[in-house]
Amino acid sequence: ADIYFFFSGLIGRSWAMVFAAGGFKVKLYDIAQQQLTSALENIRKQMKELEKSGFLKGALSAEQQLALISVCTDLKAAVEGATFIQECTPENLELKKKIFGQLDLIVGDNVILSSSTSCLLPSKLFTGLKHVKQCIVSHPVNPPYFVPLVEIVPHPETDPSTTERTYALMKKIGQSPVKLNREIEGFVLNRLQYAVISEAWRLVGEGVISPTDLDLVMSDGLGMRYAFIGPLETMHLNAEGVSNYCERYSEGMRLVLNTFGPVPEFSGEIVQKVNQAMSEKIPVIPKVLDARRKWRDECLTGLAKLKTQMKSD
Repeated sequence: ADIYFFFSGLIGRSWAMVFAAGGFKVKLYDIAQQQLTSALENIRKQMKELEKSGFLKGALSAEQQLALISVCTDLKAAVEGATFIQECTPENLELKKKIFGQLDLIVGDNVILSSSTSCLLPSKLFTGLKHVKQCIVSHPVNPPYFVPLVEIVPHPETDPSTTERTYALMKKIGQSPVKLNREIEGFVLNRLQYAVISEAWRLVGEGVISPTDLDLVMSDGLGMRYAFIGPLETMHLNAEGVSNYCERYSEGMRLVLNTFGPVPEFSGEIVQKVNQAMSEKIPVIPKVLDARRKWRDECLTGLAKLKTQMKSD
């Protein structure tokens, strides 16, 4: 049987919903029964809300999807019959290594062991495991239910079939998987994100632009374009193809890039300046932050729906 299993934190719950939407049987594993009970309640509430607002993914009703999700506090029982295991423990190397060490002793040779880690390299997580060929990182973007990208990152010893099977599975549940050919610090999404953050930080720090205007450059400028196409296609379309773009603009690009400053420390008075500007806009009060996060997720939901419509047109 196709049984997938996770841990019941925030990412685990979101993954469980994505897999159930894809019609797969899901087992949530955690050491504490209370965690599992509240995870199920939380998933039920979210699915009902999504169904009501017309944003529920997949062809099945909320009830049918909920029926696919079961819970378990016994690791051995949880693993039984599983073909794919997605680990979702906190971002702590020792903890994750311990979990994979335990799994390594009880899984068979055909199950894929996948980690949700956002920054730990596969070589740090999986080296020395008996089933290292079956191990892979599948890094989702928060919240995975609305942001479909999954970065698939192999260990140097990962079997190509593990990568292929993981990629096919992610496609099947409606995510957008990308394959990294080898591991690299920060994977790809965070490397791109940090490049943007560091230049944003320098521009604000040098007094070129205010923090709120900087964000506007992204949300009402670059970001609108990047919601549908990437930087390389942008180059392609902004000239008569990439070669032509490079002929026209490479000199100017190099000129600008050579003026970029060193990697920021992300400390001191620029932190205070940026923090003050952001806090004036969104006060650092749990209730206010949560409301803004909810608004962000609603925006992402709407955008995801729009993108799906535009693809099918």
